[in-house]
Amino acid sequence: MTDRTPNGFASSEPAPNGPSEIELATKRLAAALDALESAVERRREADRIDEDLGARIQALGADRSRLANELDGTLVRSRALERTNREIAERLDVAIDTIRSVIESGDQQP
Repeated sequence: MTDRTPNGFASSEPAPNGPSEIELATKRLAAALDALESAVERRREADRIDEDLGARIQALGADRSRLANELDGTLVRSRALERTNREIAERLDVAIDTIRSVIESGDQQP
């Protein structure tokens, strides 16, 4: 027995009970498009994250440069303070020695 198509011609295939091949293909296409849309959205999100990371890396680089400059200035100041501290210690030693010698010479006088 052959089935008739809507246009009245005989079809060699039996009438389908379920969805036709076109309907199945349409569903597969819709699923593929949904998957593609999801992949595109994930990629956009990844790109936004990459841009955010790039901006953070640039900010960290700028902070690093600023901190390196501050450290260099602090080291220069520290070395200057150490030199000044040594000079003051030497002067104090000379002053202490002078005071001791004055006190000793005063103790020796009758």
